[in-house]
Amino acid sequence: MIPIIMFVILKQKCYTKKKQYNIHFFVPKGFLFMKYIDYQERMPQGSFNFPIAYYHQNPHSPRYEMQYHWHTQYELLHIISGSFHLNLEKSTKVFHAGDVIFISSGMFHGGTPVGCIYECVVFDLQILLKDNHACSKIIRDIIERKITIHTFLSEKCPKIAPLIEELCDSLAGKRKGYEFMVQGYLYQLLGIIINEHLYEDYKYDNISSERLASMKNVLLYISENYSNNISLETLSKIAGMNPKYFCRYFRSITERTPIDYLNYYRIECACEMLSTKDITIKEVAISCGFNDESYFIKTFHKYKGITPKQFMKSKF
Repeated sequence: MIPIIMFVILKQKCYTKKKQYNIHFFVPKGFLFMKYIDYQERMPQGSFNFPIAYYHQNPHSPRYEMQYHWHTQYELLHIISGSFHLNLEKSTKVFHAGDVIFISSGMFHGGTPVGCIYECVVFDLQILLKDNHACSKIIRDIIERKITIHTFLSEKCPKIAPLIEELCDSLAGKRKGYEFMVQGYLYQLLGIIINEHLYEDYKYDNISSERLASMKNVLLYISENYSNNISLETLSKIAGMNPKYFCRYFRSITERTPIDYLNYYRIECACEMLSTKDITIKEVAISCGFNDESYFIKTFHKYKGITPKQFMKSKF
């Protein structure tokens, strides 16, 4: 399996390429080099020949909030406006317009956009290995976690941010020949990182890695069973922890209790159903694990600030 990197870029709505950016790169500390059997985002990204996908998100998008997840591609988030509360394994930080964040492969992450419009670019680093012997060693070192990228790069390397903006513009516009431009920008990015020595040898932390692996199994279970009854006891058993410690550890990662996260996840799934399917509110409630329609409406309002009916009207 192939690791993932994620960028988060926040920029002001009226932005020029000459304006200064802040850049932050995150890598997993002690992330488990494992078989990817946990809470992995399994949606294919891009195509076989061009495994790079682009997404645009605004407050009306079904999956506007970034659910806690991980995947085996690299990811770039470009925040056009607003701020973004990002959770990276056990660290939490609020990013504002102008920030750029790099998240390494397999990293457990999620977050809450606040008045944000943002773009996502998800890509497979192996695309840069095709017929490229000169750069293959360093790319494989990144993929195989022999090296990791430094965390905060905003002061060290201000020239990275304009490059990432060009990358996003190319993917958004898809003008003729954009595939060549996109791969070129990715090569440039890696070249700058290596040239400026903005990386270090990988450091493994067995205890942290095992606990995070347990968390991912919990989230995988929720994603596959959210329409059924799920108890705290069941989740704590999956994590291999007693309920009290599990609640404390879960909250330290997600800033939510397990049950709060479960309801949050159910409402996010409900938003997607309401946006993409010809289905009644009652049917959505049942599909998302709510046996009582009125409780579903109340819970929906708690997380979204509007009722399901108001949400449906806002989509059309």
